[in-house]
Amino acid sequence: MTSEISVVLKALHAHLTAMNQTVSVAESCTGGLLGAALTELPGSSCYFLGGVQAYANEVKEDLLGVRQESLTSFGAVSEEVASEMATGVKRLTGSDWAISTTGVAGPDGGSCEKPVGTVWISVVDCDGVYSKKLALDGGRVDVRQGSVQAALSMLLERLSDGERIL
Repeated sequence: MTSEISVVLKALHAHLTAMNQTVSVAESCTGGLLGAALTELPGSSCYFLGGVQAYANEVKEDLLGVRQESLTSFGAVSEEVASEMATGVKRLTGSDWAISTTGVAGPDGGSCEKPVGTVWISVVDCDGVYSKKLALDGGRVDVRQGSVQAALSMLLERLSDGERIL
């Protein structure tokens, strides 16, 4: 784990614990790394409820409730699918917050429209869905780690209501 991720995790740990709030994850391109990061610190069981690793579109549809129309019209790597994944895991677990990641980690699978390093992250709370598109550089490990760091930072930003807490 990178030092940048460790700093964000400590802040998230303190914030979620103090607020007595919970989080869950729906992961595609990160394949479990986001959930692993969130459980890195002792006491994370107070706020981390669980997650779904949804690599296959069928799992996205059947378990998370992603609409087939979204997958067909926009593709698995899209704002629509990221949003529906996060909303689905929040509904499934009953968490206060949910994060999703979907992207092209590489080295294959990219296209002109969605090259390797294209990632969508969504964070959902009771007020709505917040999504962000990333264009990450590097190989598969870099894309996956960068996605985790961005997702955790995005959650921290939403938790702090835009207030700088690092």
